[in-house]
Amino acid sequence: MPQKILIIGPAWVGDMVMAQCLFKLLKQRDAHVIIDVLAPAWTFSLLQRMPEVSQAIEMPLTHGELNLKCRRQIAKSLRSRAYDQAIVLPNSFKSALVPWLARIPKRTGWRGECRYVVLNDIRHLEKKRYPLMIDQFMALGLPPAEPLPEQPPYPEFEVLPASQASVLEKHKPLWRGRPVLALCAGAEYGPSKRWPEEYYAQVANQKMAEGWDVWLLGSQKDRPVTEKIMQLTGNRCDNLAGRPDLAETIDLLSLVSGVVTNDSGLMHVAAALKKPLIALYGSTSPAFTPPLSRDATILQLKLDCQPCFERICPLDHYRCMRDLTPDRVLQAMTTWGG
Repeated sequence: MPQKILIIGPAWVGDMVMAQCLFKLLKQRDAHVIIDVLAPAWTFSLLQRMPEVSQAIEMPLTHGELNLKCRRQIAKSLRSRAYDQAIVLPNSFKSALVPWLARIPKRTGWRGECRYVVLNDIRHLEKKRYPLMIDQFMALGLPPAEPLPEQPPYPEFEVLPASQASVLEKHKPLWRGRPVLALCAGAEYGPSKRWPEEYYAQVANQKMAEGWDVWLLGSQKDRPVTEKIMQLTGNRCDNLAGRPDLAETIDLLSLVSGVVTNDSGLMHVAAALKKPLIALYGSTSPAFTPPLSRDATILQLKLDCQPCFERICPLDHYRCMRDLTPDRVLQAMTTWGG
């Protein structure tokens, strides 16, 4: 019988994309392993692009919600699946409850939040040994003493031509046969992670002058940002923020010629699609969660005050983003296709 592993997945877009490194590593070690993922339903559009995942199972509870009754029901439904191991990627106590209640014999995760009761394969995190989030994810899939692979298996999404055709049909007349630049100008974390709208507009205007189309992608929460970019570009971009769902956004990103993005979930999606990518970092750092693609260019200044990891600039100047000028982005684009 093949080994069956249940992964308790993260609840953020970027983190779930990066979790594919673990899934791919498990498959490299045992091609027959069955990997199921327990995660919020909205992440299924990500998991469906990962051929390593056998089944996505819905976790209906929101982040931070305990609801023991619901967790017991989920655990009861999982017992008949006879998992050999559960790997718990989030570090909270609540995230480890379901595999414990489901009586999965081996329950692996990092030490934290009094999890000695619910985990029986507890690892002690050495951040110097595992500096990246993907390192910390992959280490949980290996015996404690085994080193990580020298070349980690980066995320890589599968997108079917039929789904590309379907999304283009739904959003006609989006495709005009020209190269497309996708701008992902939002970031839920806060304004300190967002490159200024006027800078995005300058890049958009330049690329449209060169014969490109420009698509603005993001969630409904990003509409104020994308609407300002539309105003600054004479409404010549295609403002798709909040219109396609995440699954459709993935399909649209798979069609573009390049991406400029803040440090956001869509940055990681674009990286998994192997698109030429320019990632802009302000208050955060690529030292923990960089875009996992050899086609990615990271642009970041080296100010004394960064990275501060604050949502709002504590010095009220946002220089980490404002001093990162559009000419640097346009110059970086000259390497695309080279």
